[in-house]
Amino acid sequence: MSDLTPQSETPTPNNDKITQAARETIYLCNFRVSVDGEWLCLRELNDISLTPDPEPAHEDPKDPIAIERLNLMNMAKLSIKGLIESALNLGRTLDSDYAPLQQFFVVMEHCLKHGLKTKKTFLGQNKSFWGALELVEKLTPEAGEITASVKDLPGLKTPLGRGRAWLRLALMQKKLSDYMKTIINRKDLLSEFYEANALMMEEEGAVIAGLLVGLNVIDANLCMKGEDLDSQVGVIDFSMYLKDGGHSSKSAEGDGQITAILDQKNYVEELNRHLSASVNNLQAKVDALEKSNTKLTEELAVANNRIITLQEDVEKVKEESSYQLESRKASRSDSAPDGQVLGETRKQLKEETLLRLDVEKELEVQIGMKQEMELSMKMLEKDVCEKQDALMELRQQLEDLRVINQQLSHKSQSADAGSKQKSEAISRLEEKINQMSGTVKQMETSEKHLVKQARNLNSAAGKLLQQ
Repeated sequence: MSDLTPQSETPTPNNDKITQAARETIYLCNFRVSVDGEWLCLRELNDISLTPDPEPAHEDPKDPIAIERLNLMNMAKLSIKGLIESALNLGRTLDSDYAPLQQFFVVMEHCLKHGLKTKKTFLGQNKSFWGALELVEKLTPEAGEITASVKDLPGLKTPLGRGRAWLRLALMQKKLSDYMKTIINRKDLLSEFYEANALMMEEEGAVIAGLLVGLNVIDANLCMKGEDLDSQVGVIDFSMYLKDGGHSSKSAEGDGQITAILDQKNYVEELNRHLSASVNNLQAKVDALEKSNTKLTEELAVANNRIITLQEDVEKVKEESSYQLESRKASRSDSAPDGQVLGETRKQLKEETLLRLDVEKELEVQIGMKQEMELSMKMLEKDVCEKQDALMELRQQLEDLRVINQQLSHKSQSADAGSKQKSEAISRLEEKINQMSGTVKQMETSEKHLVKQARNLNSAAGKLLQQ
């Protein structure tokens, strides 16, 4: 690490500002981190100056904070790639002693610390990303278990230790990317903890949250009871990423695996969306078919009843026709003596048909009356419901009027008391006015007497002067 950081021979105000801004992180603005294929490249930026020169020799490509964000994003990309590749090659669950996993947590800690606002407390200034992580509990209720378990862990005394424990539990739960996306999407809440140009407030934070999706293929089992998360020093080990160019084939294979996994995940999510949409459509069709089926069953029942009644009518007609045929045969055999009987039977048939027609008409009339009665009952029920609603409204209005009357009575009483007080004050003022008028009259009389005395004195003085 000491070989990578640039050494300045003479301290200047600009270097002091840069080192003060990057005190809690190991990245400096004098270097720019870029990804060449897979591995990390550090390029010195001697053309960056914080104070504008009158004739600049080189053009300033970016401000230092933007370079810091880009460096952190590239470091996060490299750490996530290295962790996924090593975990897939290892083929087992990861523990807390695994070096790439430790470096990943260090990089995430630096990303979350970038651009934090300092909060003044009784013990001094405090900079911690635990307050920003606590927002996840308010936005997604599922994260309440993680925050509760973090608060219940023994040995955690500082907000930094709680934030580190939260990151580890979220990774084990495979929800780290989702939680990061939720807090990054609410920049109005993050502005309380971060500056406007911080990594979490810019596009680099969203890119890192998207890269964290690939960590869902990793199984981790981390035990935090014996770890001292409060006093750990997070330093990024660049030796894990500074490699030769001969590993380009492995990096290409790792990139291909990651892209294949992400493509498979996106494909599965898209299939899930299509399947859910088709399930909803099928459910709507099933509901419509069930409704039509119930209607058809009702219509079938009505048609069956009609068929049964028609069959009964046909049987009755057949019986009558058979009876008539028998009677005709009998009449042919015994035409002379049974002629009167046939006439009587015909008369009886006519009377029965007439009676049947009358009964059917009465039935139709009764059915119409019944339908009218049902309609009238429904109308009466509607009227009763409307009247009940009207009564409730009237009662509410009466209660409101009572309240208003009480308020008016109180106001009238207070107005009467005020008028009495005013009348008493007016009477007092009138008495005072009378007294003042009396005193004014007395003053006027005394003034007249004084004028007379002055005139007498003036006359006396004139006489004395004449003498």
